[in-house]
Amino acid sequence: MRSFSPWALLPLGFSIGTATGLWAVYFTALYNNIVVPLGSHSRNESLYPPFISVTGNFPPGSCYFSMVMNLAAFAGLVIGFLRYLQLKNRLSRAWLNVAGLVLFSASCFGMTVVGNFQLFILTRIHDSGTLLTFGMGLLYCWLQAGITLRVNLKGEGKKVGALRFLLSGLITLCLALKYIFIMFSLPRAAQCQWALVMFFLIYVGTFAIDFRHSHFDAVCTDQPEPPEDSGTSMLEQELQRL
Repeated sequence: MRSFSPWALLPLGFSIGTATGLWAVYFTALYNNIVVPLGSHSRNESLYPPFISVTGNFPPGSCYFSMVMNLAAFAGLVIGFLRYLQLKNRLSRAWLNVAGLVLFSASCFGMTVVGNFQLFILTRIHDSGTLLTFGMGLLYCWLQAGITLRVNLKGEGKKVGALRFLLSGLITLCLALKYIFIMFSLPRAAQCQWALVMFFLIYVGTFAIDFRHSHFDAVCTDQPEPPEDSGTSMLEQELQRL
């Protein structure tokens, strides 16, 4: 029986760490009387609705928000690349794997834009980052759900794929409800946004299920080309043996 890979901790750390950071930003804004409580449905003209971007718009929460989003973007990019490597020799349609890497990379780039350009200062740039994060991220979720069923890693594809399809549906529903509620109930729209982000973080955390089977290695060599008898790199050999 293959040993549990420590790389499985990376998606879990991403999800738990990012969620903890975002909630810390929210409670900072709540403590400083910037936003109304997330569970409140009443309007308060002196306080803002608790959208994630609003909680991270004012110092000191803006400092924490930028740090959380930048770290999340970096960790997410690593996860996306490792997922690409994991699927490289298993997916017959290579363009699907490349598309997944591009989509998630764009989503991670959007995270840095959201974190570094505050909503009330550079609104258009911030909104473009939001579109990249949620739009590309949602497409990535649906794509990976389908890939999970197709690859069927270790015979777990049906169960894990069903979970990812469920989460993708919930993310889509929350995104749609957010834009519906934003027209007449900003507090409810904010609640949908928080639910959307939490479901997305849970989705990324499910990659721990796949990563626990894989071991990733990096090879450094002074030779311009690998020896002829090596065939493939150590990383590719490891992935092929899974």
